[in-house]
Amino acid sequence: MSGSTRRPGDDKPRIRPLSRDPDKKPRGLERIADLLPQTAREFGLEEQLEQARAAAAWLEVLSERVPAAVGACRLAGLSHGVATIEADEPIVAQEIRLRSSELLAALRGTAGTPIRQLRVSTRHV
Repeated sequence: MSGSTRRPGDDKPRIRPLSRDPDKKPRGLERIADLLPQTAREFGLEEQLEQARAAAAWLEVLSERVPAAVGACRLAGLSHGVATIEADEPIVAQEIRLRSSELLAALRGTAGTPIRQLRVSTRHV
């Protein structure tokens, strides 16, 4: 054995404090939701962010209005105000079509993007 003694935690990586520019004032905390639109724009991901928000809004509306269809259909695309809904079974697609005006009205109030039409299709497996 060597003469050195090991202390607990000696093998852990050392964390260095961030170097701070003395002339720079620290920024306040910002919410991620406030940063996402600008960051998405900078990386050219605005369309993907818009689709993610619409998909979340669709799931929220669907769970409130047609809970039996949750998991059996999804927002598959969004283009020029047309939301494409993909259903796993024809009966689910029919239910969404029959209630499309109600779902569309609720979706318009929830989604951050203007949606003027629902297009429903059955997924081909």
